[in-house]
Amino acid sequence: MIPLPLLFRGKVRDVYAVPNDGGAGNGSPGEADRLLLVASDRVSAFDVVMDEPVPGKGRVLTQITAWWMDTHLRDIAHHLISVRTGEIREAVPALAGCEGEWAGRASLVRRTRPLPVECVVRGYLSGSAWKEYRESGTLAGEPLQPGLIESDSLVPAIFSPATKAQEGHDENITFGDVIELLGADLAHRLRDRSIDIYERARAVAARRDIILADTKFEFGISPEGELLLIDEVLTPDSSRFWPKEHYRTGRGQPSLDKQPLRDYLNGLTDWPKQYPPPALPGDVVDAIGDRYRGVFERLTGTALADYESPRFAVEVAG
Repeated sequence: MIPLPLLFRGKVRDVYAVPNDGGAGNGSPGEADRLLLVASDRVSAFDVVMDEPVPGKGRVLTQITAWWMDTHLRDIAHHLISVRTGEIREAVPALAGCEGEWAGRASLVRRTRPLPVECVVRGYLSGSAWKEYRESGTLAGEPLQPGLIESDSLVPAIFSPATKAQEGHDENITFGDVIELLGADLAHRLRDRSIDIYERARAVAARRDIILADTKFEFGISPEGELLLIDEVLTPDSSRFWPKEHYRTGRGQPSLDKQPLRDYLNGLTDWPKQYPPPALPGDVVDAIGDRYRGVFERLTGTALADYESPRFAVEVAG
């Protein structure tokens, strides 16, 4: 077990408070100004967490976020302090001896006040965006041109925000709703920054023959009032990555993510897509892991096992 106060356990991510004493036992979670985010190897579909973990999945989510921050988003203010095992262990002495629970999958981050908006950017008409367009001819409540078909490119890309639901699915909202929630200045900053990051990432992915169809970002406000990019960034769990060689409009696209899981579950006739989950065959688990490692290698040009985590802080205070 990780000997830190557990603040939140999501479907695939666990969030721990890092007391200001480094977890020695004299600090309280409420005083903590850092968090430890641990991306588990759990995998979910249809809002149900499967019983079988996917080895390496959490490492992919953590390290691909670090790669984007280090290589292409260096000028974007973010909450990451370190993803390096040695640095995290030095900064949080309580974690020594339980590295098997978090090494390679953990991010030490600055604590922020998360904003209650999912900042989704869509460059292609797919998923819930395609569903909304078919029903009303709109996206994020704004009218789109008629005659579009599934998987069409959207130029320019569209900011399509959603609220964070406590249970079930997030709910799409309009940009006007974001203004009402957060005020015009902050709403425009979120939209502009999200679209800027998406366009950068889309260009990077295109050079690897990958289409970044859409993605979602989260932001938080630091105690000093700074707007920071937080949580996972441009991962297979937060983005739709499509292999360019298989792209065709007028249909759904194969994705570089957990599609083998969805395909298997959709093929079951006796599972009602609710808890409890069905047992997953070993070959399905292996296929999911191969897909995650594959998108990491295709984007970064490096095998996951050979990747060296980047350094974000010259000195990590304990």
